Amino acid sequence: MEKDIILSGDRPSGRLHIGHYAGSLAKRLELQQMNIPMYIMIADMQALTDHAEDGTLVRDSVMELAIDYLAIGLDPEKCTIFIQSAVPQLCELTMLYMNFVTLARLKRNPTVKNEMQQRNFGDTVPSGFLNYPVSQTADITAFKATLIPVGEDQLPMIEQCNEIVRHVNHLYKTDCLKECKAMLSQVSRLPGTDGNLKMSKSVGNCIYLSDDEKTVKTKIMGMFTDPGHLRVEDPGKVEGNPVFAYLRAFDPDKEALAEMEAHYQRGGLGDVKVKKHLNEVMQTLLEPIRERRAELEEKRPQIRELLLSHSEKAAAAAAETLAELKEAMGLNYRNI
Repeated sequence: MEKDIILSGDRPSGRLHIGHYAGSLAKRLELQQMNIPMYIMIADMQALTDHAEDGTLVRDSVMELAIDYLAIGLDPEKCTIFIQSAVPQLCELTMLYMNFVTLARLKRNPTVKNEMQQRNFGDTVPSGFLNYPVSQTADITAFKATLIPVGEDQLPMIEQCNEIVRHVNHLYKTDCLKECKAMLSQVSRLPGTDGNLKMSKSVGNCIYLSDDEKTVKTKIMGMFTDPGHLRVEDPGKVEGNPVFAYLRAFDPDKEALAEMEAHYQRGGLGDVKVKKHLNEVMQTLLEPIRERRAELEEKRPQIRELLLSHSEKAAAAAAETLAELKEAMGLNYRNI
């Protein structure tokens, strides 16, 4: 029986925030302890699909992302952390797969459609952005990854990846490409501190993993709550209240949290007290991350070498898959 392989990653377009931690980073730490081979990709090529005019942001964010990874506890002895653009085989695989996907199919992908609407691209959508599902298929199949930690909104990407895998394997009578399964996050997407449904770096409604203690407290004490909870004695709403959404994600004492929610709902519990409790929970989580980050800031040259060596390791694995596929497709010209 073949062993599972995990592929995960993030786009380097700024600092990581607690939404990333709740949604994917904590899961990676859990998987790391299970000794399942795991590739973690810093997806700089994907970041360029909508940040091509700000390449400096992408370049600078690569190191910041790597430091965040190491600060939360990802162990380079247990996972391969690599830079997407340093694995050229991914570009070649993407080019090959593009021949098996129509423009109409790409436009029908629900994830792509939604993100195009959010960015108001219309007919100005970059072709690289539209081609994102094909690029992601290359990333997944290059390492024969079988488990992909994603949010529910990314399921259409996994479906399209498997479509390409089945088509290519059937067409060329090979099994060198592996289908994959989504590992859905059990944590709902965290809202912004301002109550918006999504954290956004551009809006500034995020708590970052690298924020200092004072900044975290200021952001929490200024958080949106229940606008109808005007007085301490008023009954308050828990659902749709970002403070309680964060507590559900990060407070380890679920029994005490349930009692706090009930108290808030029947009245008699003020927002300030709840926010102070959330601040204590978040500072407990973030303090060791901040301490490790401060140490890692002094080791940037070593981290750069780590990324380069891990990228070489990833490139070697991707080269094997590419060679198998090209052999199956008849793109082996050694004997012509």
